[in-house]
Order: sequence, then structure tokens, then C-alpha cells
Amino acid sequence: MSQPVIRSARPDEYDEVGRVWMESWVSTGLGEASDFLLANLRARIRREIENGWSLFVADDHGTIAAMLALHLPKLYLDMLFVAPDYQGQSLGRKLLAFTRTQMPDEMYLRCVRENEKAWRWYEREGFVYEKEEVEPSNGFMMKYYGWKRPRPAE
Repeated sequence: MSQPVIRSARPDEYDEVGRVWMESWVSTGLGEASDFLLANLRARIRREIENGWSLFVADDHGTIAAMLALHLPKLYLDMLFVAPDYQGQSLGRKLLAFTRTQMPDEMYLRCVRENEKAWRWYEREGFVYEKEEVEPSNGFMMKYYGWKRPRPAE
């Protein structure tokens, strides 16, 4: 199986990106799939792009395997969601490596506290826990992380 190609998302793919986002979110056990959730995520993609998101997809021969949303001016990795059929294949690690080409010196992210699999993965990938705070828009307790490029030994 070839590795999906990471590239910028096209506007005609935004609805499919929303579906991948929902299915990945539901796979965490923290939410349930619904038409309402899907419509909200699809609308949010367009709104976030207007507000500065750079949206990328992992394209597996025309199938969107993952989504990656970066807010480059804020050095923020906002969303990284891998479709359930592609989880466990190191695609998240490939997306994170790509992210480090876009923000090579430092970046920040947040993760739902109850999504232990995700935040433990970020910690293994070198992110440092900073704080916890409730996200007012959804009521989830969020864990905030930062990463800085390691300095070479002197």
C-alpha cells in the first residue's frame, strides 16, 4: 500500500474533509455521528479557512485519509484527524513531520483531556504540557501543549 500524499485541500473537498473529521472524532468515543455534527463541522471548515486556517489532506489515490489544519501565523496545529480506516499506520506521524516543515521552530496545540490516546501520543512526540482549560465553545476540558525545536548540544 502506498503512503497517502499530503497536499492542500481543495474547496470542492471541504465536505468530504468534514466527514473524515467527524468519523475520526467519533472513533475517539467522545462523540456520536449525526447529520447535525457533520453540518457543523462542514460549516466550521469554511469559517476557519476565512479566519486563517491552512487546510491539508492526506490523499490516498483520491480518498481523503486524514485532515490537518494549521494556523501558521499563530504557530498553531489546530486539527489533526486520521480517518478510522487509516489509523495505526503512522499517518499521524507523517502529518506531524509535515507540520514541522511548516512550523520548524515551535508550535502549539490543544487536545481534549478525555482523548488520552491523542495527548499521550503528542507527549511521546515531544510536546510539553502547559495547562488545562475549559473550551467555552464546547465545554470540553482541553490540555494545552507546546513544542520547540531541540537546540543542538554545545
